[in-house]
Amino acid sequence: MEATRTTVLCVCCVLFALTDVTCELIHIRSLVHHGIEGRHLLLSVDSRFPVNQAEIQGTWSHTKQNGARTTLVTFTKENNIMDMMYRNHLLFRQPNVSLLILKLKKEDEGYYHLSLNIEFHNKTGLVIKEERTIYVTVDEPVSIPVIEKKPSYAVIEDKANVTWTCSVEKGTRVVFQWFRDNVALSPSKRYHFLQDNSTLFISPVRKEDKGTYRCTATNPVSQIKKSRGAELNVYYGPYNLEVNSVQGLRTGEVFTINPGELVFFECQADSNPPNSYVWISKSRNATQIITEGPRLEVRSYKLAQTEEYLCRAFNNVTKKQDEAQFTLVVASLGTGKEKYTDEGRSVSPLAVIAVCSSFIIGFMLLFLFRRTCHPKRVLMNFYNRPFTEQKRPHRSGHEDATEDFGIYEFVSIPGKMESTQASCRSLARLESVQDMHTTIYDVIRHVPESPSTGLLK
Repeated sequence: MEATRTTVLCVCCVLFALTDVTCELIHIRSLVHHGIEGRHLLLSVDSRFPVNQAEIQGTWSHTKQNGARTTLVTFTKENNIMDMMYRNHLLFRQPNVSLLILKLKKEDEGYYHLSLNIEFHNKTGLVIKEERTIYVTVDEPVSIPVIEKKPSYAVIEDKANVTWTCSVEKGTRVVFQWFRDNVALSPSKRYHFLQDNSTLFISPVRKEDKGTYRCTATNPVSQIKKSRGAELNVYYGPYNLEVNSVQGLRTGEVFTINPGELVFFECQADSNPPNSYVWISKSRNATQIITEGPRLEVRSYKLAQTEEYLCRAFNNVTKKQDEAQFTLVVASLGTGKEKYTDEGRSVSPLAVIAVCSSFIIGFMLLFLFRRTCHPKRVLMNFYNRPFTEQKRPHRSGHEDATEDFGIYEFVSIPGKMESTQASCRSLARLESVQDMHTTIYDVIRHVPESPSTGLLK
């Protein structure tokens, strides 16, 4: 340490000899000290030279805010003389010439000036002068701020002013800051900050001024302290009035609905307190109040093709009102929106049951028709008809041969019957034969030229 200080001293001496610029032989960490009332405050000085290799002489003095200056202590390396007025209030520390102020008082504020002369043993006759000034403040910590609003009740926009005040029970040099909904406020055309920001004056009050207000307080020796939140309630509106419906088709201010449809309209506006609503039906000759409240129910089957309506919103506190007009058209939209009957219910499900029943009946009739008109069964029925109905004109290729004239009544079924002949009665059994795929051939039997009565019978 001593070697380092000696080196620093040599460098400083060389600089002083060559450039007339001195090095910093003493160092004070901060030239501003914020003290707390009732607590000690040390004005610390760091020596950057070997004190045992030099002679020192200096003073500490105090200049108050009013300009009065007092020498507090005069010192050398071996001795110091303290002003008797401050003997119990100050403590001088050697060898680094620091000064400790005991139990700070408000009158201790001001400028503390250190003047120090240094003469090194190996540089007799060379005196280096060092001076420093420290500013000391004495403050009281800040208490939690309290917020207050006048008037304390809700106000009407554009007709009232509001004054906010923020105060602390304890604290000096307090800095105030205002917030609305946690957003810092700054001066504007309607926002005026008075008395070091402790007062906020809003004139006139508007809708956007509503919200939760807070103030914060701080000073050099305290962290930020926040007040409780206070609400500002502003009566305003109505604003942005509009009519809406989730049914039908809307085009601008025209609503189109299906015939027979039950429709609900909602009238809404931004307002405080809530508006009172009136629904009015307009015609060419007169207007008629239909109902009151934010909701309107319209049964389209009771309407003409086109009707005009009006929703009127009124704020009973601000005495302001607004209107929204719309047209209702009854026409088929072709989108299956006929959801409501005159009782407000869906169409009866009997139609669905009727369609299903018709389908079942048709299927049953088709099934019975196929069973009755099966091709095989028709063929069997043909051969079961009376003999006279079965006869048909027949051409054998022997029309000119008179000997071929006669009655033919035998048939043959090859491969299925032992006998090559069968009577007409045997053909009736064809109905009981399943999957018969044989060919029926006509067999011609010659009849004598002079037919007998017995054969014909």
